[in-house]
Amino acid sequence: MRTLFLHNRYQLAGGEDTVLRAEMALLKSRGVEVCLVEGDNDAIRGIGSRLKAALGSFYSSDSRRRVEQALRAFRPDVVHAHNLFPVLSPSVLYACADACVPVVQTLHNYRLLCPNGLLFRDGSACEDCVGSPLAWRGVVHGCYRGSRAGTLAVASVTAAHRALGTYERKISQYIALSEFSRTKFVQSGLPAGRIVVKPNFLDSDPGPGDGEGGYVLFVGRLSQEKGVDAMLRAWRKLGAGFPLKVIGTGPLAAETAAASSASPNIEYLGAKSPEEVSDYMGRAMALVLPSECYENFPRTIVESFAKGTPVIASRLGSMQELVEHGRTGLHFTSSSPDALIEQIEWMLAHASEWQRMRHETRAEFENKYTAERNYSMLMEIYERAILESAEAFPAGKAK
Repeated sequence: MRTLFLHNRYQLAGGEDTVLRAEMALLKSRGVEVCLVEGDNDAIRGIGSRLKAALGSFYSSDSRRRVEQALRAFRPDVVHAHNLFPVLSPSVLYACADACVPVVQTLHNYRLLCPNGLLFRDGSACEDCVGSPLAWRGVVHGCYRGSRAGTLAVASVTAAHRALGTYERKISQYIALSEFSRTKFVQSGLPAGRIVVKPNFLDSDPGPGDGEGGYVLFVGRLSQEKGVDAMLRAWRKLGAGFPLKVIGTGPLAAETAAASSASPNIEYLGAKSPEEVSDYMGRAMALVLPSECYENFPRTIVESFAKGTPVIASRLGSMQELVEHGRTGLHFTSSSPDALIEQIEWMLAHASEWQRMRHETRAEFENKYTAERNYSMLMEIYERAILESAEAFPAGKAK
């Protein structure tokens, strides 16, 4: 098996980049040959390069040529696309089709449904553009970086390729990260029979922690959609009795640091290495996930489960699916500090039940999110894509 990966790297590394590297390492460790063609958003500097990127996000001849060269040199059995926006563009899918190589696409975000990729607007989840041929409501609201012109450009690229049938005809299999996200993509018109659910995973098992640190932990981007404000308000109401540790950076870092200075029970730790994060998770009583957007699949859930640490999460989107209330964690109403406080107080009042949940949480990781389990699922998806391509084009004719 030879797999060519395609990915557009973000200016600030995030979960998608981590998943890509983990999948490549997973396949290599089991003898699969891998190759990567990568775009880089760091190249987008200044008005000229931004204009070129905007035009190229619809169809980039440069990216297509790069992928054509890789296809000839590497001769993959399957292409696995992660993020194509904006530098690589859907043009690379046409290169793969012409070479009769099937494409598997991981749906890391909601870009095909929503110009900002989050299904989030004005402080809450938003589905106004789901199922719409052109996300005109998103254009009106300037959902992509607050710009109507920028949103129109992003929405037009998606609409044009939907009209051309690019996503329906040039991609053999889609990978959704949860049943919730799969449902949203089916509602948008993607072929249900070609969307398979495969969750994120950890490439190595860190082993369970003891949970005896006496604190709740938050790890993630410090931004509005992550529910940081509601979380900080909840801990200010809780008072000095129970500590919160916060790891991460982002637009609300200054507000988090100010809350840490003003409240003795909030400690802002800034950015930490993966090894340090794992250690903090293992000693935490719980991980809090107060997101106010439809998280696609927060990798921190798997990391927390691996340490045997239950998750207190918003009752929203995939989080409600991935965290089972009363078994692997607790749910609360998003944006509500009082609802979060209620679950924290329940945890503190039910020590024996919480200890049982730690064992359940660790078992959930072992059953669903190990490297071995994920490798089997990924290979099945590749084989399905290859078989479908061979059956559809037995003479090697391109789509």
